[in-house]
Amino acid sequence: MNKTLRLSLLSLGLLVTSLSAVAQQLNTEKATLQMDTVATGLEHPWGLAFLPDGRMLVTERNGNLRYVSANGELSKPLTGVPTVLAAGQGGLLDVILHPDFATTRQIYLSYTEPGAENTSSTAVALATLGETGLSDVKVVFSAQPKFASRHHFGSRLVVTPDRKLFVTLGDRGARRHDAQTFDTHHGKVVRLELDGQIPADNPYVKDSAVLDDIWSYGHRNIQGAALHPTTAELWTHEHGPQGGDEINIARATLNYGWPVITYGEEYGGGKIGQTEKDGMEQPLHKWTPSIAPSGMAFYLSDAIPGWQNNLLVGSLRFGQLVRLELDGDKVSHEERIMIGQRIRDVRQGPDGAVYLLTDQANGQLLRLRAAAN
Repeated sequence: MNKTLRLSLLSLGLLVTSLSAVAQQLNTEKATLQMDTVATGLEHPWGLAFLPDGRMLVTERNGNLRYVSANGELSKPLTGVPTVLAAGQGGLLDVILHPDFATTRQIYLSYTEPGAENTSSTAVALATLGETGLSDVKVVFSAQPKFASRHHFGSRLVVTPDRKLFVTLGDRGARRHDAQTFDTHHGKVVRLELDGQIPADNPYVKDSAVLDDIWSYGHRNIQGAALHPTTAELWTHEHGPQGGDEINIARATLNYGWPVITYGEEYGGGKIGQTEKDGMEQPLHKWTPSIAPSGMAFYLSDAIPGWQNNLLVGSLRFGQLVRLELDGDKVSHEERIMIGQRIRDVRQGPDGAVYLLTDQANGQLLRLRAAAN
């Protein structure tokens, strides 16, 4: 190799190294961030939970549950995970810790539960976490009816300060009109006791025409949910059809309109419904064109300057992290931060960093933190 070629290749290598380093730094409106790749090799990761010992739990849509160490090492898949139908949008979905995890070692998993004749529905299991697997697995919720569809399962899990469990559910695609009925779980948010029983103060427990666990209805496909840091109300976002993605506060007995009202349209074009109707809630914020939202968290730390109490939402379609500033229950400002990969989950870590899961065959766990001065 001649000297000129060697120098050219060396210069190219230095340039690639330089560009790689620059690409890891993100300039945002409020802070300069460093983006670190914590782990790779995850197969379409979906949900993330932080453990007290510094490790993390990550679900993979194919049915695997893994530990991820602080330095990014992946464990072998844990044993004992319930049978999962991993097809289409279904599979192993969310994971959260039981509020008494420190003493019980219990976790919740949401997943696509197979039924007879190619049917399925969203289910939630409570299990005890061990070093190599799960034990004492108990299904505490199973959406009804099961249906032969591979779309719109939801499903985020949230535990409230008063020790109730919210489960967000999708309309299953072809069953969109079920979101307006009261005899199915399709297109609903349900509220449960931690053991899956029905809370005595649920809004419909005295109405024999409504499933007792229903909290709100008229939803399309909720894949983001988080509790407001002050009000403790459940904030959600849901996918719209070719536009009309929404952020809502899921309040008891309220009807969020799908598919009667929507700001989206049929795939390929065509009107679905109208945009407003008495008795149906307008979204707090909406996106057209659709960003395909997934994952959501309120940022409560001061580790990233200027982000306190902002709402963070992942975008599958545009590969972005969307930062929303709030004025009460209104969105006053939106910033889109380019990550460059489909974002499936968004969580604030114990260290004040923001952790992102990327939805791809070689999925990553990314960490956003304030860059060093």
